[in-house]
Amino acid sequence: MDTSQLLKGVLDMAVLAVLRKDDGYGYDVVRRLRAGGLNDVGDASVYGTLRRLYNAGMLTSYVVPSEEGPHRKYYSINETGRVRLAESRETWRSFASTLDGLLEEVAA
Repeated sequence: MDTSQLLKGVLDMAVLAVLRKDDGYGYDVVRRLRAGGLNDVGDASVYGTLRRLYNAGMLTSYVVPSEEGPHRKYYSINETGRVRLAESRETWRSFASTLDGLLEEVAA
């Protein structure tokens, strides 16, 4: 099954969940998502999502100098982002439960 469409629908929630634990810069967030099992996530998709979440007021950012190249822009989840994550989590659980029920009916 091609998961690219599923990923589009949950990428905001996944990025907020990753940043809930620790702040991160773009590629760091990509690595953490992949380490969490979202192997097909694209760099450009994550960078676009970070920008969109920031513009929507769910993330704050700050710049940290890097000795290995250009400065890194770190993102941090704020209260608005935490509220959205909690809402998204509940929506996801309800949706997943409904779909699980439908799939059980098919298997029976």
